[in-house]
Amino acid sequence: MFPTLIGTVVIAGIVGYLSEKTGFTRNGYLPSIIICIGGAFLFYFIRIMFGLRFGAPGFDAILSSIGALIIVPTHYRK
Repeated sequence: MFPTLIGTVVIAGIVGYLSEKTGFTRNGYLPSIIICIGGAFLFYFIRIMFGLRFGAPGFDAILSSIGALIIVPTHYRK
């Protein structure tokens, strides 16, 4: 369980960085990474508590990170 949690955080950080690098978001690097990690943590714990999953843990981390970037509004967006 612990390696899955660490992998989720790493994948979420990479997704946050790449979303900023490619121009998908304009929040800034650190806010995007924090948003992605928060969304991935949330879905990770929902996955543990309720058994809700879309596939492998890495795929769930990618989907939840992208979903958090889409859902969470920030004041940095123009």
